[in-house]
Amino acid sequence: MFPLPGKSSEIEDKSFRHKNTLQIDGRLISWDKPQLMGIVNLTPDSFFEGSRAEKSLEKVAALASSHISNGASILDLGGYSSRPGAAEVSVQEEIDRVIPAIKWIASNYPDILISVDTFRAKVAEEAILSGAHIINDISAGDLDRDMIQTVANLKVPYIAMHMRGNPQTMQKKTNYSDILGEILYYFAEKLEQFRKFGIIDVIIDPGFGFAKTLEQNYFILRNLSQFQSLSLPILVGISRKSMISKALEINAGDALNGTTALNMFALCHGANILRVHDVKEANETLKLYNTLYP
Repeated sequence: MFPLPGKSSEIEDKSFRHKNTLQIDGRLISWDKPQLMGIVNLTPDSFFEGSRAEKSLEKVAALASSHISNGASILDLGGYSSRPGAAEVSVQEEIDRVIPAIKWIASNYPDILISVDTFRAKVAEEAILSGAHIINDISAGDLDRDMIQTVANLKVPYIAMHMRGNPQTMQKKTNYSDILGEILYYFAEKLEQFRKFGIIDVIIDPGFGFAKTLEQNYFILRNLSQFQSLSLPILVGISRKSMISKALEINAGDALNGTTALNMFALCHGANILRVHDVKEANETLKLYNTLYP
C-alpha cells in the first residue's frame, strides 16, 4: 500500500503534481513502484464475466476482498459497461449500482483507494461524497461538459483516457493519420484545459480498445514510453481485452496468459498502474518486474 506521510503543503500554482504522488483527502500519497488497480464491475454486461459483482454486496465483498488480499492498492468500480456497443444506462441506475459498493468498501477497507469508472459528473460527485477517492473518466470530460469543473471542485485525482465518440460509436472512429502524435496532442490539449480549471492530480490512460483497431492498439503499446514525455502517471488497461483474444484467436475467458505477457511489456515500457481483472497473477508479474528492476 502507498505510504501516507501526512497532510501536504498547499500547492500555490496550477502545475501538475509529480508523477509519483497524488493528493487525496489532504494527504500526499506517494509511490516509487507501479501499482495494481483491481476491476470491480457492477454491471450485468461487462465483457468479462469474472469481474462482475452486480446487484449483490456479497459479491462485491468477495471480489473486493480477493483483489485486496492479492495485492491491489486501488479498486476501480464501474456501473456502466463501456465495451463496444454496450447498452445505455440511466444516471440514477449507475448511481444505484456504485454507491452501496463504495460505502461498503470504504467502511471495511478504509486504507484502500477507490476509483469510480464514470464519465458522468453527477455520478462522480455522488461517488466522492460516498467515500471514493479518484474519478476514472473514459472520455476525459468530453461526454459530460460538467465533469471537469466537478473534478476541480472535488479536488480529487482524475484519470483521463483517450477515446473518440462514445461506447456505441467508438469503433467507427479509428481513422488516424498519425495515431501516436494525435493522442499525444489530445492529451496536451486536455492537460492545458485541466490546468486552467485547477486540476493538478492527473493520470493518463492511452485507451486501449477505445476507437482503435487491433494493429493500432499494438502500435501504441510498442510506443508506450512516448507517453512518459507528459511526466504524469500512465495507466494501462489491457486485461483480457479483444486486442489479446483476437490476436490469439481465443475468448476473453482464456486471455489471462496473454494479459500477463502484455502487462510485463507495459511495465517495462513505463506503465505506473495496471488495471486488471486478475490481481494475483498481475501481482506476481509485478514482483518479477521489481526483481528485474529493483
